[in-house]
Amino acid sequence: MSEITRRTFVNTSVKSAAALGAGASALSAARLAQAGSANAKVVLALIGAGGRGSGLIAGMTGLENVQTKCVCEVNDSRGGAAIRSLESTQGFAPKRVVDIREVLDDKDVNAVVVATPEHWHALATVWACQAGKDVYVEKNISLTVWEGRKMVEAARKYDRIVQAGTQNRSAPYASSAREYIASGQLGKVVHVKVFNLLGGGRWNPSADRDLPSGLDWDRWLGPAPERPYNPGRMGWYSWWDYSGGALAGDGSHQLDLARMVIGDPPHPKAVYCAGGNLAWGSERETPEMQAVTYDFGEFTMTCENSTFPPYTSKTPGQIRMGDEFPSWPQNATRIEIYGTKQMMYVGRHGGGWQVMVGGGKVVAQEPGIHPDRWHQPNFIDCIRSRKQPNADVEQGHLSASLVHLGNLAYRAGNRQLVFDAVTESFTNDESANRMLKPEYRKHYRIPDEV
Repeated sequence: MSEITRRTFVNTSVKSAAALGAGASALSAARLAQAGSANAKVVLALIGAGGRGSGLIAGMTGLENVQTKCVCEVNDSRGGAAIRSLESTQGFAPKRVVDIREVLDDKDVNAVVVATPEHWHALATVWACQAGKDVYVEKNISLTVWEGRKMVEAARKYDRIVQAGTQNRSAPYASSAREYIASGQLGKVVHVKVFNLLGGGRWNPSADRDLPSGLDWDRWLGPAPERPYNPGRMGWYSWWDYSGGALAGDGSHQLDLARMVIGDPPHPKAVYCAGGNLAWGSERETPEMQAVTYDFGEFTMTCENSTFPPYTSKTPGQIRMGDEFPSWPQNATRIEIYGTKQMMYVGRHGGGWQVMVGGGKVVAQEPGIHPDRWHQPNFIDCIRSRKQPNADVEQGHLSASLVHLGNLAYRAGNRQLVFDAVTESFTNDESANRMLKPEYRKHYRIPDEV
């Protein structure tokens, strides 16, 4: 791709993609359909070669008749490591690029795996849909409510498979928990408690520095505001420009799983948040602690999110891959569902579920296994079949919005915000409405009409 093409991509290539994307989508799907087999060859590209991205692409490339042609990474060391790993897996080295738009111009690529920092998720997904590519996008899938809606619109307009990286939706135990609740045995669900009580320490700011060699900082920033290089910003969970904090990190998994098992309700009617940097008093932008309350009308959901307690921990590996259950009170990522007859504990990423009555008596249960083994193959299967994936972008958007709403209530001054689910806007706070859509840098904008 020439420099002029890169500089003018938004004004030319994206407009062309918007006009021709439906045709490109049809051609891409047709190529797979013409193979006449559930094992038709799938060609992938990785966008973002950090630890999670490299793990995802390695797992998918290890599936039958799947190969990776491109690795898009702005950090030379990470890009090189991913290429060497993939070469050992598939027998040839994928091409290294630093500009996502080179990937989107490659007609051989059927789908992309987006594992960038969160501020890139929506733009990469929309551009990929416009270019006729299917998308696996890591959680939290968007930076704002508006972005999530644009992702849904792009997926539908260009007939794309877009799978959110919320893998608990592919866990058999999550489906059985949903069935148990739907059967009515829990009674009427009136309160859902979601926990994300992660340990940590005081966040210390770092000074701006000279740009190190081997890093394309401008492309790392992408749609985010222009800032001088600072290594602390690459730990993006502390900055609103790049993420929704810890709530958008691990917290997004629990919020999505909670929505799933209770039947995927629509947006809440209102949200309230209290919190702040109450543990360490650090200067990070995203809070050390939040307590969010979501009013769904028929029931209430709460989410306790923090980055300080040393006495809680995630579900250990032997439980994620075995038939045991966590110690629920000390489990940092548990969900508690309170019905009028029984209550249920649910653990993410293989934690399983247990139903209890008075005296702590367990009356039903199912252990779990970490669901990555089903989630990534589900994406590849859906590329071939054109069926909707287990974690379709619509549900990804609704779950991600819980993160955004909680954060906006916090940023609005720890107050209640009333939300209109139809317009996806607030009815009582214009300052919060202005934060629903980010300001983008030139050449990195998601258009109103995708």
